[in-house]
Amino acid sequence: MLLLLCGSNLWAQEIQQDTLTRNAPVFYDVLGNRVNFRADMPPLNQIAGAPKAFYTYYWEFGDGNYSFEEKPSHAYKKPGDYKVKLWSTNNYDNGKPPDSRPKQVSVNFNPNDATDIASSYENSPFVGEDDLLVKTNREALPNQEVVLITSYKNTKDYVTNGKLYLFYNDTQFKDNNFTLEDTRMHYGEQISSAVLFADAKETNNEQSYWASNKNELIIKKSAIQDTTKRTVLPATLEESQELYRDYQVIEFQDMQPGEERNLFRTLKTTPEMLKDTSAIVTLRSIYVPDENFGNHTVKDTELEIVTSHDPNKMSSSGTIMNYRFIRLKKVKFKVRFQNDGEGPANTIRLEVDTPEMFDKSTLEVVDMYPKCRICPKREVNYSCLDTILEKDKIIFTFKKIYLPGTAQKGVTQKDSTKGFVKYRMKFGKDFHKKKTRSRTAIYFDKNEPILTNYSTTRFLPGISIGAKAGYIFNPDLDNSKEYFVGATISPFKSYRGYLQAEVMFSAKSFDDLKNFETLNVNDIGISEIMRFTEANEEKGITTYLVPISYRYNLNNFLAVGAGVQLKLDLSTTCVSERTGEFFFDIPGEGEIRDETRDTFQRIECDESFTNFQSGVFLGANVGGVRIGPSVGVRYVFNFNEPTSQVQVYGIWKF
Repeated sequence: MLLLLCGSNLWAQEIQQDTLTRNAPVFYDVLGNRVNFRADMPPLNQIAGAPKAFYTYYWEFGDGNYSFEEKPSHAYKKPGDYKVKLWSTNNYDNGKPPDSRPKQVSVNFNPNDATDIASSYENSPFVGEDDLLVKTNREALPNQEVVLITSYKNTKDYVTNGKLYLFYNDTQFKDNNFTLEDTRMHYGEQISSAVLFADAKETNNEQSYWASNKNELIIKKSAIQDTTKRTVLPATLEESQELYRDYQVIEFQDMQPGEERNLFRTLKTTPEMLKDTSAIVTLRSIYVPDENFGNHTVKDTELEIVTSHDPNKMSSSGTIMNYRFIRLKKVKFKVRFQNDGEGPANTIRLEVDTPEMFDKSTLEVVDMYPKCRICPKREVNYSCLDTILEKDKIIFTFKKIYLPGTAQKGVTQKDSTKGFVKYRMKFGKDFHKKKTRSRTAIYFDKNEPILTNYSTTRFLPGISIGAKAGYIFNPDLDNSKEYFVGATISPFKSYRGYLQAEVMFSAKSFDDLKNFETLNVNDIGISEIMRFTEANEEKGITTYLVPISYRYNLNNFLAVGAGVQLKLDLSTTCVSERTGEFFFDIPGEGEIRDETRDTFQRIECDESFTNFQSGVFLGANVGGVRIGPSVGVRYVFNFNEPTSQVQVYGIWKF
């Protein structure tokens, strides 16, 4: 009892420690207009078997600037009070991320005396003609915050007014991925409350916009984003509304030539996202630099739904697929990794489990980091990515690269230690509707492998409607005929087991002819014979309902099933005619007919909703049992008479 109580107490303490919010208070030192920041971080809860746990940092300085450094130093341009916030992320740690309260920082100095102010664009993230960049502080973990950093730039040579659109919550997912908690603006922007609508003048082809005759512009690729320059804004907005459920529109004004601005949004991931872990969701940002024209930039940012902040992950866009339309499409996969060593990695090998249902010959590498060429078949002396296809795996090998380690001396930017491979491929010619599980073994140089999470692909159930027709034998009834037609509903092209419901209507007829006689001896000893002929005819309309049945596909051509069947006669008409012929059997003379004593009787009936029956059945199908035509036979045992019934039918499932 004592051991049990002690163990329960320790277990309760561990649970409490895991659920308690950890705090990381922020400290700062003000030196004129420059402020040095740091945080007192709590101890990490190391995940057993994982690389060494560490923190990553994201700071907002309250003036429209930010940093991913551990201990940043920021120079303010103007004196004033600024609200500074830190979001820290615990990697390879199984506790909650530390919470840091916003810090009010007062900076007082004479702007004329300030000499420690860096140029606005000294460390500009924009390259070339880029005018829109989107970053996040961490991956999307259910029920946590993600900060979306939107940077935009005026590449015109005149002052502009424009708009920024954010579309979120992909319609392909049943539940919402995010709720928009907060939007932080520092340059006089305003959130528009107007209904989404776009009306712009003809395309302005000056400066950095390169138009084509298809109104679609040059496509650029970056590490985690797809960027497109477009010219027809209404078409883009209409497309975006079909892809996403929610949006936000922000208007900005008086943006100077060459000016760069940052916009910050806090997105809260919903608890429902947990069932979509290892999936890839997207956020769409649209930048309209000049509201007078239709030129705009579209950036689709991919986020991976994760269960923990582990930099080594595998994810897929195939978490929710429509089986009917996926055959000609390619499924996207992404494997990301991080070098946690004390030195750089020169060779990184990714061994990706790949189910046989994928056609590896259609493999296409979409993007990668470190950026390098695809290796040729011969040995080369430059950096390249080698790809080997095996029966059950794909092996990607980065050769002759340099990827710094997180524990390497002089490395302060954790992002520089991360890499990834993004690829896509089609399904094979004969693939089944079943979910797959894949994971990756990551080898840094000659170290032991690190295993990622399982990435799962699965299909939507879909709906399959079947047309059915056949004939019913009733062994307990002679001269019975019954034909039926009906429909079935079930999941589309299930791989093995599935549920199915059916409804059928039949037209039946029953003919019965009987001959019998009665014999009676009268008072004078003469036999009286009455010979009867009885004809019974019955017709009706019957409905059969199979509320539920379980079917199992043994292979593509043979299936078995069992279920419950209900029967009800919707309408029944019957006619019974009895004709009697009278004879005397006189000894020595034989039979003498007396037509005056013949009889005739006719009985008719017309009933509705009668003869309810319930039963169970077993059956089998041969043919295209998953989709297409097949034939089947079914034995039904009813719980009341007539008890036996045999159905033979053909069915075509669409």
